[in-house]
Amino acid sequence: QLEEMKQNQEWERRRRIAEEKHKEWVLKKREEERRERKRKLSKEMAEKATRELEKMQLKEKADIKYKEWLEKKRAEEAVKKKKEKEKEKERMAELKEKRTKSEKIFKEWLQNARNKPQPALNGYGFPNGRSTGLYIQYT
Repeated sequence: QLEEMKQNQEWERRRRIAEEKHKEWVLKKREEERRERKRKLSKEMAEKATRELEKMQLKEKADIKYKEWLEKKRAEEAVKKKKEKEKEKERMAELKEKRTKSEKIFKEWLQNARNKPQPALNGYGFPNGRSTGLYIQYT
């Protein structure tokens, strides 16, 4: 009976040791899983932050490119308007010069026409008394 009691005690002791080891193993396993989840979460957060940063940088770059393009377009538009104004000024100057030249030529012609002697009309309304061209009256 003593032997049996010793065996039961030994068996009970081993069972307790096994249970304690099992509990320790379970605790250790849970701790590892917790650390692994924490590590994964941290990694995901870091990746997400990196993606967001890249996205923001890309947007900033696109904004800068757009602003540069817009500035270039506005400058081109300003140059185009300036050229158009210059062409318009040039055209107006040419028109004014043409008008001035035409007026001068007209005044000269008018002056010459006044000073030019008129042909004498010989009673019949024709110079030198004759018709200078054929006149046909259609009825």
